[in-house]
Amino acid sequence: MTEPIRINKYLSEAGICSRREADRQIQRGMVTINGSTAGMGDKVCPGDVVMYGKKPVSMEEEVILLAVNKPPGIVCTLEKREKDNIVDFIGYPKRIYPIGRLDKSSHGLILMTNQGELANQIMRSRNYHEKEYIVKVNKDVTEDFLRKMSDGVYLEELKTATRPCQSEKVGKRTFRIILTQGLNRQIRRMCEQFGYRVVDLKRVRIMNIRLGDLKEGTYRKVSGQEFKELKEQLEQ
Repeated sequence: MTEPIRINKYLSEAGICSRREADRQIQRGMVTINGSTAGMGDKVCPGDVVMYGKKPVSMEEEVILLAVNKPPGIVCTLEKREKDNIVDFIGYPKRIYPIGRLDKSSHGLILMTNQGELANQIMRSRNYHEKEYIVKVNKDVTEDFLRKMSDGVYLEELKTATRPCQSEKVGKRTFRIILTQGLNRQIRRMCEQFGYRVVDLKRVRIMNIRLGDLKEGTYRKVSGQEFKELKEQLEQ
């Protein structure tokens, strides 16, 4: 860091939490700069000592982005009281956290990073970033079902309609769907609207990052050309 930076962005880029969560922690009085309680909009200058609770905070120079193949049963949370939390499951030697969520019963691609701003950019709904899933249901997939899924579905429980999306049949009871939003249990809720139950849900792509042949329960670093293409998409 060579220039002053807002405290919420500093915490985000240090891998502590998102900017929104940083704002909440600042309001709670959990953050200090040089021994004084930080306020909203305060800036951190080179050489300043920042504390989150009793822990010193420093900017992480190394950019870490992992593609993880999450097994069913693992929970996308930092909460240590959750024995199946993804951070302990991965066991990465540096502090990282998941970008977004993937249901406990679902499996497949989840990204993990130490870069708060990168996480924010990927998760921003308004950017219409694509996420691709392979879904197996409990009865035959019909063209009428796919058309209705693609057109957008009103979800009464969430009081909102899903965005139009792409879907196609890939097997008798299996289809591919590409979403540009991430509502809570979205695909499962959409299927339930038409009398279908999800039997298996696997995420295979986030933007240009593909799961490929990555073994379940393992991870790989996203770097080189793949990382460059991701950054280019985020900047568009």
